[in-house]
Amino acid sequence: MTLVALSPPRLQITSLSRAFGKTPVVSGASLQVEAGQVACLLGPSGCGKTTLLRLIAGIDEPDAGEVWVDGKRVSSETVHVPAERRSVGLMFQDFALFPHLTVGENIAFGLEGGRSEQRSRVEELLHKVRLSSLRHRYPHEISGGEQQRVALARAVAPRPRVMLLDEPFSSFDDRLRDRIREETLDILRSEGAAVLLVTHVPAEAMRVADAIILMRRGKIVQSGAPLDLYFRPHDREVAEYFSDLNIVHGVVKDHRVTTIFGEFDARELVDGSDVEIMIRPQHVRMDFDREGGQPPPSSKDGVAVRGEVRRSVFLGNASLVEFCLEADHSSFKALVPSIFLPKNGQKFWLRLARDRCFLFPCVTQSRVNEPFVIKAVENVRSV
Repeated sequence: MTLVALSPPRLQITSLSRAFGKTPVVSGASLQVEAGQVACLLGPSGCGKTTLLRLIAGIDEPDAGEVWVDGKRVSSETVHVPAERRSVGLMFQDFALFPHLTVGENIAFGLEGGRSEQRSRVEELLHKVRLSSLRHRYPHEISGGEQQRVALARAVAPRPRVMLLDEPFSSFDDRLRDRIREETLDILRSEGAAVLLVTHVPAEAMRVADAIILMRRGKIVQSGAPLDLYFRPHDREVAEYFSDLNIVHGVVKDHRVTTIFGEFDARELVDGSDVEIMIRPQHVRMDFDREGGQPPPSSKDGVAVRGEVRRSVFLGNASLVEFCLEADHSSFKALVPSIFLPKNGQKFWLRLARDRCFLFPCVTQSRVNEPFVIKAVENVRSV
């Protein structure tokens, strides 16, 4: 039998940590990105994303942990390969083009090799970013979008193994940002670079990433495919980061939780624990109240609860309807993927799509190691 050697990840970091004084900024971060893969480093401002990029690029040195590029260790407590020798490209929000150099000269800046080799590489990249006709223009003579493409071509020119992008598209309007981002990532994939894109916008990460790495307070709290983070969040904060949540409270008794929406399986939690059952607005089922106050029969989605419309908002591709639940007067939201704007005061029966609910212990209570997603159908008992 012939053994096939597996290539190491294009980028790998293990247990990377950095503190400023006594304040930890990055704590024990580990991740890996393969060649041609786009990973999004997602998290709120101040969570350590940019510091982590600086550690990978070699602009800053870690207190602990290691950085590897193509199986070569470039950073550890005893090794520090200079930034310019790591084959790591870095793009920030500021394109930092040289104003006294033309577009072609900006792209060629820092390229090694003979003049003919440099000229060939510049022409190749100008063609890729569709700027061949602007080669002799200066940065102030081209648009912001064109400047961004020049900055990309300059960063890609030395053929870096890893490309780090620190929110380089944030200054553009939505439509232009989407187009430039997609063009940029297509070029980076074609170059075979491992891409780590920093963003604080969940929708951007969901749209472009092969993998999402979610940071919170300096730590990586969950990583995986976008579907995994959206449908199998590790905790309430992860779930909340991707959309609004409706929350129903309950207490575990005999390994079940009784709520106004019916009973839920809680066999993995300790009796007496306070728990939160959460569901996104788009997974709330709505039925017209046609029976004069009589609830529809229980189903696989449990018990229906009547709610009165407080407000309806048209969002373009969907409508957000806010309810006041009659059972406990709490606020509840439903997202309807159509033009549907019920009037204030109109009443509906609401159910929860059981296969889209999350159940977590309240943060003040002791919890099991891994929260779980409620399963469909079999976890609902007739009441």
